[in-house]
Amino acid sequence: MEKSTTAIEHAAEVTHAVQETATHADSGIHIALAAEQVGVFFGIPITNTLITSWIVMLILATIAFFVGRNLKVIPGRIQIFFEEMLSFILGYMSEVLEDAKLARKLFPLITTLFIFIALSNLLEFTPGIGSLGFVESTSHGEVFTAVLRSVNTDLNVTLALAVIAFLTIEIVGAATLGTLTYAGKFLNFKSVIGFFVGIIELFSEFARLISFSFRLFGNILAGEVLIVVIASFVPYFLPVPMMLFEVFVGLIQAAIFALLTLFFVKIAITKPH
Repeated sequence: MEKSTTAIEHAAEVTHAVQETATHADSGIHIALAAEQVGVFFGIPITNTLITSWIVMLILATIAFFVGRNLKVIPGRIQIFFEEMLSFILGYMSEVLEDAKLARKLFPLITTLFIFIALSNLLEFTPGIGSLGFVESTSHGEVFTAVLRSVNTDLNVTLALAVIAFLTIEIVGAATLGTLTYAGKFLNFKSVIGFFVGIIELFSEFARLISFSFRLFGNILAGEVLIVVIASFVPYFLPVPMMLFEVFVGLIQAAIFALLTLFFVKIAITKPH
């Protein structure tokens, strides 16, 4: 009941922001693809997605601090929850990679990717995200700029996460198989067909950067735009079930990103035939 009330309040805030923007801009709903700059710190531009990502990291650090400080031999409910969740993830990774030692090495990175993306997507529906900001005058009229914006609606963030995943896959593949053996997957001079297959595989590797980053960016941004549009036309009831659905989508997208990283690592460490 409390969750539904919060969602309704957030929907009302989103609606108010949209209506305010439409009123001031007099040009309908304002949708910004790029993250908006809200300030400058020592010459470094500070965007609203950067501020939100700092909040996400602060929340994760706070949870880690309090959970880690209260670890006990006889665990409580919260400690049991985290132990069971992390044990399940580690067990699944060991089963997929068929290498428990490698799974332990990759466990912190892949788990962090999942938790960071999931919390970032969930925070999107917190009241104030996307609705608190200021109106500024531009050459196109007055435009509303949010102080906080969903982290993964910034392509720079999703591309940075994709680069981390890409480098992890390539480094683990080369370290496990050996540099020459791993390079042989892409530069095969034993036959003409093998050469062209290797080149295609090479392009596929770099294509992952695009697929990783645009899949997450596109799904989260599309969901946010859809909610804003619905909140504009049907402001009182329909946005709430849509927001609950987007919560589910946000968790699924976090799981997909982490799982694809894991599966591509498995492919990278598989010996070429």
